[in-house]
Amino acid sequence: MSLTRCGIVSLFIILAVSPTPFSQSIIQTSPEKGAHLRRNEISRGVDLYCESWKFTVETNDAGIWSQVPERCVDFVKEYITGQRYLSESEAVADRALAYAKTVEVSGNGKDAWVFDVDETLLSNVPYYNNHGFGSEIFDEHSFNEWVNLGESPALPASVRLYKKLQELGFTIFVLTGRSEFQRNVTGNNLLYAGYSNWERLLLRGDSDQGKLASVFKSEKRKELEDVGYIIHGNSGDQWSDLIGFAVGRRSFKLPNLLYVVP
Repeated sequence: MSLTRCGIVSLFIILAVSPTPFSQSIIQTSPEKGAHLRRNEISRGVDLYCESWKFTVETNDAGIWSQVPERCVDFVKEYITGQRYLSESEAVADRALAYAKTVEVSGNGKDAWVFDVDETLLSNVPYYNNHGFGSEIFDEHSFNEWVNLGESPALPASVRLYKKLQELGFTIFVLTGRSEFQRNVTGNNLLYAGYSNWERLLLRGDSDQGKLASVFKSEKRKELEDVGYIIHGNSGDQWSDLIGFAVGRRSFKLPNLLYVVP
């Protein structure tokens, strides 16, 4: 019996779509490649989680936290020691400088800019490199030992901004949560890192111990305003550097994934 042309076409279609014991998926991977893809998917999942965690930290939605999540330690290390941290710090400095250039500086010395110290003017990354990049509970004793060395390097973006602001005629105040007994080592470290000619270095005195950073720094800024200074800019890595009262006309938040100070 012969097949008609129509019958042959029908037979080909049936054979093409009918499953056979030997039919296989068009897309196949070797076991090794499949395991590699799964590892990549897991890595992307961690990166996505940590990117989202980073976002909540920088927007202050994370609130008070004590340690970097364990799954994000490598992410934070790569971020802090790579180009992203430097690039984002440069971006903040660029925005701050662009704003500063719009200010009509009076020339009477009362146009002020306030800087924090740690992770703003000075970097403690060498310390955190030896202490788990924020994965360890903060140890005040070991941190103070690091501070006493006076070897914290400058943040390059902040040095650039600091000097440009001085050229524009701003009076610089340095306001830090460090304590009064650290005045000399902090001042010398700032000089060593390339900063100079600040108007005043403000630290915690005995009566300031135990205060929230946001309260202590607000009070110190208010003291400046009470004697006639206009705080045009306020730069810090913590939200507690920037919130409260007497906050200044503009605030500039630098990145910090290593710790939070309430």
